[in-house]
Amino acid sequence: MDGYQVESATSAERGMERAFAGGFDLLILDVMLPDKTGYQVCREVRRRGIDAAILMLTTRAHASELVVGLRLGADDYMAKPFEPAELLSRVESLVRRSRMQHGIVVKNFQFGDVEVDFERSETRKAGRPVGMAAKEMQLLRFLVNNRQRVVSREEILQKVWEYNSDVSSRTIDVHIAWLRQKLEDNPQSPKHIETVRGKGYRFTG
Repeated sequence: MDGYQVESATSAERGMERAFAGGFDLLILDVMLPDKTGYQVCREVRRRGIDAAILMLTTRAHASELVVGLRLGADDYMAKPFEPAELLSRVESLVRRSRMQHGIVVKNFQFGDVEVDFERSETRKAGRPVGMAAKEMQLLRFLVNNRQRVVSREEILQKVWEYNSDVSSRTIDVHIAWLRQKLEDNPQSPKHIETVRGKGYRFTG
């Protein structure tokens, strides 16, 4: 890929050694590796505190696999086969976000019985800590900053994932569902993270 320094590994063990050494903006993990699964590598990378963006690749596009990868800390997911141009678009977007992540101005916010400290990446509901992945915090911050306004899925992709409008991703649906599960009193009938049919989402706080 032009403009990028790329390193590859033919085994999970070698790939983890390089990842643990640090210095990478993005890791691309194939689910099917010869010695471990991409899921196992993703779990270990995040357990070590490595915050590089992670893109998972698989030949199977089932929703259950999408959820597994994202829950383990992946930022996004692509099913093979895919167009090289789409892969490059996702790589560019994830790398931009990874490089800009520490420069984002953050705020504190409170709604209902939820308190969020974006600077410390800490969330509490009714005084109890809530575990939030980095992508969930970024999506929540975007929704909070645009509260009372309907934001489309395309706008979320562009502003949170930094994808072009012609890139399709199902990760938004998964992350919205997780935010509701963690922060709403009734996830099936959300009070704060609303779906506006045919238009997108609106945060009310």
